[in-house]
Amino acid sequence: MNRLIHIGFGNIVNTSKIIAIVSPDSAPVKRLVQKAKESGTVIDATQGRRTKSVLVMESSQIVLSALLPETIAGRAQGALSDEDTDETIENGIK
Repeated sequence: MNRLIHIGFGNIVNTSKIIAIVSPDSAPVKRLVQKAKESGTVIDATQGRRTKSVLVMESSQIVLSALLPETIAGRAQGALSDEDTDETIENGIK
């Protein structure tokens, strides 16, 4: 089952489509974001705030977020552990 996580300011992404969550500070990530902006594959979810994390999605899209990578990763991990719990309950294992 697909899980959705909040990435800030009412924006939500599907955890199963996330490939990587990285900091925007390194030169390679900055180039990746710039190329994606030029090709129109960036989704800016920062609401004008400073970009603190870059999500690389399965569809080659880049999502910019104002939340820290650790925050988003924690939420994604929580969504995944909730999914494991749901599957365990469905299978009758407690």
